[in-house]
Amino acid sequence: MSEIIIDATNNIAGRLSTFVAKQALMGNSVNILNSEKVVVSGDVRRTINESKHKKFVRGVPRKGPFYSKFADRFLRRIIRGMLPYKQPRGVEAYKKIMCYIGVPSEFDITKAIKIKEADASKLPDLKFVSLGQLCKEFGAD
Repeated sequence: MSEIIIDATNNIAGRLSTFVAKQALMGNSVNILNSEKVVVSGDVRRTINESKHKKFVRGVPRKGPFYSKFADRFLRRIIRGMLPYKQPRGVEAYKKIMCYIGVPSEFDITKAIKIKEADASKLPDLKFVSLGQLCKEFGAD
């Protein structure tokens, strides 16, 4: 179908993920730039502690669940939760989604779109943490 390039700076992770998942299920290819600048709403310490609990306390190291410490893969995993990824149409949709840290040279920032519905300025309070900060807590560079 078509290719959508999204600048994810200051977007809420869940709202961005639902938009991207719907577009991928409709057959569009989606590229997300600036994945490390996506925000997760909630108190900073609580959000970090809940994410660490998911990553380190739950499960078995050999069997999972596996969460990446890199912001682009972490965001892609969030989007996967919005897709029926165990069904063939979900697998195809998941293959059409790519996330990038920063802006790669092949993408021109002038043609990237912003999603107004997912902007963090819509939050009732200003408590949020960026995926970049969250992944630094996991040991990312």
